[in-house]
Amino acid sequence: MKLQPDKSDVPTLTAHGPGWVAIDNERVEASVVVGSRGERFDWDCTRFEDLQAHHFEQLADLGAELIIFGSGRRIRFPQPAWLRTLMARRTGVETMDTAAACRTYNILASEGRHVVAALLVEPGQVP
Repeated sequence: MKLQPDKSDVPTLTAHGPGWVAIDNERVEASVVVGSRGERFDWDCTRFEDLQAHHFEQLADLGAELIIFGSGRRIRFPQPAWLRTLMARRTGVETMDTAAACRTYNILASEGRHVVAALLVEPGQVP
């Protein structure tokens, strides 16, 4: 018995690979923020080492209950100081590699949660 709808009403991360993700089958080869309420914008960072507090501060204004940070090919945790604004607004943050972040976002978004995925897509990634 099929219990899931054929079409989701929220943006869906439909695929991923080294150096790219697909949002509703559109291939994106740069870091991106995508949310279950239609939020979507380029995330101005190409390497984990380039991330700063302002990258996470801009996520606070989205009002999501949870931010899923996809840290690239491997899991790397943001500095606690980068998350101050999110913590002050009581917004949850989960960190995982970008592939796991894509899967987790899809599950939570399909449940109707207001979730945002901030995905670090590093050019030239190799598996």
